[in-house]
Amino acid sequence: MSGTETAGSTAGAIVLTEEAAVEVRKFFSAEGLDDSSAALRVSVLPGGCSGFEYGLEVDEDPPAPDDLVIESQGIRLLMDPFSAQYLAGIVIGYHSSFKGSGFTFDNPNATGSCGCGTSFSV
Repeated sequence: MSGTETAGSTAGAIVLTEEAAVEVRKFFSAEGLDDSSAALRVSVLPGGCSGFEYGLEVDEDPPAPDDLVIESQGIRLLMDPFSAQYLAGIVIGYHSSFKGSGFTFDNPNATGSCGCGTSFSV
């Protein structure tokens, strides 16, 4: 992973694949944003069929003082402290096929997941 990490982060907290970065940039562009004015907030939310689910959203605000800030593939990624504990080492990818497309999450902390691909347990 290239880039900076702050707020007590550890190396390898999040990796964004090249394919995922391309899709994030497409979304930023469609919204009239660029890599310097927006970030991708990655979060873990209670819910989903396995107990937790992943959240991705565009964040145009400055990071909160306790946010973990990481750069991967030239995209700034933000995580709150609650989410960071469940996301260390995660690889966020993007898959496209004739059956559908979307972001994928390879989380070494998950002990289980369901078929939807966005819900996990720890």
